[in-house]
Amino acid sequence: MRRLVAGLTSGAVLLVATACGSSDAPSSDAGASSGGTTTVKVGLIPIVDVAPLYLGQAKGFYEKRGLKLELTTAQGGAAIVPAVVSGQYQFGFSNVTSLMVAQSNNVPVKAVVNGIASTGVPDKDFNALMVKKGSAIKSPKGLEGKKVAINTLKNINETVVRESVRKAGGDPDKVKLVELAFDQMPAALEQGQIDAAVVVEPATATIKSQGGVAIASPLVDAAPGLTVAMYFTSQQYEQQNPDVVKRFREATAESLAYAEAHPDEARQIVTTYTKIPATVLEQVTLPKWPAEANRASIETLMKLGEEDGLFKTTPDLDKLLP
Repeated sequence: MRRLVAGLTSGAVLLVATACGSSDAPSSDAGASSGGTTTVKVGLIPIVDVAPLYLGQAKGFYEKRGLKLELTTAQGGAAIVPAVVSGQYQFGFSNVTSLMVAQSNNVPVKAVVNGIASTGVPDKDFNALMVKKGSAIKSPKGLEGKKVAINTLKNINETVVRESVRKAGGDPDKVKLVELAFDQMPAALEQGQIDAAVVVEPATATIKSQGGVAIASPLVDAAPGLTVAMYFTSQQYEQQNPDVVKRFREATAESLAYAEAHPDEARQIVTTYTKIPATVLEQVTLPKWPAEANRASIETLMKLGEEDGLFKTTPDLDKLLP
């Protein structure tokens, strides 16, 4: 199974490596400037996690710092990383495991500001390992030999679902992990194309509305108060555009704080970039949006990733984190 995973992800690693040597690498004026306003492109995943950025944009937190955001969506951090490193985006949103994988492959990424954290409460997290209504699978141990969807391989969801299986007494190497976009998981689960899915909101609420059941809270299983994802840039862009990075960091920190303090507004903004129905939106469990990353939890993720063979070399958190 590990060989299968390595093979499926080799293309993504190759893409990242190619991006590093691209002639289109970001220059010092990357991110168009006009009339005192700098336009920056940001790669995101269309999930609840990134609500603060949309909310901060609507509230003018970026505009007042001379920034205009162009938001583009992708399936996961594994796709966003090469786009940022090549200069297609100036900033991106990625789970921290994908950032550590990139760094271990000598990809020059740099985390800029915190993104999202688990609620830390079992069965009350925005992330869940779910099966369809009536499934015979009652615990992660029952996933041995089964097909489980995660959004991208070699990312945080691979790490945490393997840990959930391990903690339940199962063998994670016997689980068949497959890639599938979050918004495609509810239908695939309902139709029996997969046996289980590691989902985040709003897919979590959608599956619950179909009668689906959570059999574990993988992020909670992995570490208390787990830092799940962060906003990042390339090392080159940070070195050449320190003021832009500083302004983006400050605006995003203000956006995180506002979303944390105004959950109803954060919930509502999700309707502007996803197709989630209002009835399902009411059931969405919001994540935590702390200002600072939880380094201890990231160190735990690093150890789990090393156990699972995700890294070529041990990630250097001092260089990676803000």
